[in-house]
Amino acid sequence: MKMPPKTFPALATLAMFCLLTPCLEAGSLRETSAVRAVRRIAPSVVNISSEKTVSTENVLYSNRPGQKVSGMGTGVVVDRRGYIVTNHHVVAGVDWLRATLSDGSLHEARVVSFDRKADLAIIKIDVKRPLPEMPLGTSSDLMLAETVFAVGNAYGYKDTVTCGIISALHREVEVNEKQTYHNLIQTDASINPGNSGGPLINLEGDVVGINVAIRAGAQRIGFAIPIDDARRVIAKLIAVDRLNGTWHGIETRDDKKGQRRRLLVTGTTENSPAASSGLKNGDIILNSDKQPVIDAADFERSLLDRKAGSPINLTIIRAGKRSTLTLVLGDSDKIWRAFGMRLQVIKSRELQKRHGNEVLEHYDGGLRVTNIRKDGPAYSNGIRQGDDLVGLHEWAMVNRENVDWVLDHRELREFNPVKFWVLREGKTLFGHLPVTSSAR
Repeated sequence: MKMPPKTFPALATLAMFCLLTPCLEAGSLRETSAVRAVRRIAPSVVNISSEKTVSTENVLYSNRPGQKVSGMGTGVVVDRRGYIVTNHHVVAGVDWLRATLSDGSLHEARVVSFDRKADLAIIKIDVKRPLPEMPLGTSSDLMLAETVFAVGNAYGYKDTVTCGIISALHREVEVNEKQTYHNLIQTDASINPGNSGGPLINLEGDVVGINVAIRAGAQRIGFAIPIDDARRVIAKLIAVDRLNGTWHGIETRDDKKGQRRRLLVTGTTENSPAASSGLKNGDIILNSDKQPVIDAADFERSLLDRKAGSPINLTIIRAGKRSTLTLVLGDSDKIWRAFGMRLQVIKSRELQKRHGNEVLEHYDGGLRVTNIRKDGPAYSNGIRQGDDLVGLHEWAMVNRENVDWVLDHRELREFNPVKFWVLREGKTLFGHLPVTSSAR
């Protein structure tokens, strides 16, 4: 009786391994860098829906109410507290906005700031948990023919992904008489209506652009705002003096080239919190408290929700050495800094109601003192909460810009202290307010 060859079990095992290997390899082969890139960006992509009222141009129906038009777009999370960047044209003139997150949750959204020329806007949603922020790349080292992906709400189909390459850089695109874009990325990744405001990502899943426009009538010619350009605008749109009522006075410049990404201090405003902190031209800001900083947008969002008077520990590099400085945030209200009072615009009718008909012969409006600091110049020189400021020096005061104009006047030294007029219980009172250089 012949015995089976001793090699049979080994051959059987090898055959079984060969049968299993294609199955194992199939999964790993399918999970390409493209799959990983899209998976990385997906949690920070936001689908935007809206509605606006469009008036009809048909004179026959001019008395009819405007027509309701639905809109759609895309955004991407720039800060975990619910700040989202999108295109301005996505949110311009809308009656309402809603944002759908990657987990399917729907949120009411509001526009907090925008830049028409750059066609970027920041919208805000209220969230109870931190949102995943976009993986930040750089557009400083993009290469022609580099693979990219556009992610967005194309034609209302949420989270649509299209693939293409960088077709060209530094494109100038005129959309209409009112809108011209500069330095755009051109891509053949399909960008459709609804993609506007969404991310253009590279193979690592990092955002390298914000999708913005397509070439009407053409196929596979789309455009995106380079992310480095967008981040500079975002920094201005979320600046704490704009959103938070605080002020730092640091002048900076984003320095990005490939892997080198840092925030350089280029100067400080005179008599500002930055000047008092000891920051100098050429310093590199690494951290703001515990927040790593690579550009101005990072720095501004690190200060959001921090109140005036809050100390901020800045980790910097100066002349190659690491050190820590303390920045104490100031109040961004120039009038509060200068005079120690908060002002609210009031119309002439309110002045008339409060002080009598005679005031209409002299004043077209004024500024109500809604709050006053007892150690400030206004209180020390007789102004009280509830007074109506109607004049400074020889000019009528009907809005806050009037007061700012006086404070910025090149000849302020010639009429400082500044004469003021206020109305109180129907009487006109006057006095003088000194303005120090540190308050301007």
